[in-house]
Amino acid sequence: MSWDVITIVLMCLVVILAGVIRYGAYRGETVARSLRGRLEDAREPVHPAAFYAGELLNLPAPVQRYFRAVLTDGQPMVTAVTVHHTGTFNMSETGERWRPFVSTQRVVTRRPGFDWDGRIRILPGLAVRVHDAYVAGEGLLNATLLGLIPLVNMRGTPEVAQGELMRFFAEAAWYPTVLLPSQGVQWESVDDCSARATLHDGPIRLSMLFRFDEDGLIASVRAEARGRTSGGRVVPTPWEGRWNRYALHDGMRIPVEGEVAWLLPRGPKPYWRGRITSIRCEFAS
Repeated sequence: MSWDVITIVLMCLVVILAGVIRYGAYRGETVARSLRGRLEDAREPVHPAAFYAGELLNLPAPVQRYFRAVLTDGQPMVTAVTVHHTGTFNMSETGERWRPFVSTQRVVTRRPGFDWDGRIRILPGLAVRVHDAYVAGEGLLNATLLGLIPLVNMRGTPEVAQGELMRFFAEAAWYPTVLLPSQGVQWESVDDCSARATLHDGPIRLSMLFRFDEDGLIASVRAEARGRTSGGRVVPTPWEGRWNRYALHDGMRIPVEGEVAWLLPRGPKPYWRGRITSIRCEFAS
């Protein structure tokens, strides 16, 4: 085979691969638009429209300190959030195979829901596209190679829905007005630096442990049993998100860096480390 023929073949392969990548990106955007359209369709009004310190009466002491540290009187209630992240994701169930990712996330606070649209780079020009979502009471985890080849597709079960609502709840430090009692969250005292919070959505009821640092800010959020995929099975496993580097955005103090880990018998196994590159909140009026 002559070099001219080889060159032509290689050019054709490059053109085909570029077309596949473009089509995969189109398919991924179609999924994102569908999920975010469903999020908007499920939106409900947020009442009251603003936070006032009077609603903190009778809350556990560390919870009162938290809200006083991150909110001021008259802070409008968050109705929706658009977040951009960058970071690394561990692609191995048992080892350490960290890969860089970028993502956008759309959150609606009532009815609670979100869509995390991530692109995890495997090789230059080769990425896994992930949608991790909770929409209108349904949980969904979908991963495809180049937006076309299915790798993971989990949805429609109570376990997946509960796990995704846990994620929404744990990430509420980014949209802290969601955690107020007027928004339906119930708080129970544990000790001077932690409290248990309970959230309901439809038939799902879940409780998570919030721990606060010396500045009164959320340091970690823990669930005793979240569904972890292991060997093709979903195994209830303790799970924790840790937050740090708080900064002021839209009048609220929120964490801009975090790490998420499974708490295994042999010790924590982190699988997500990220930071916010931009965040835009929408408010009740």
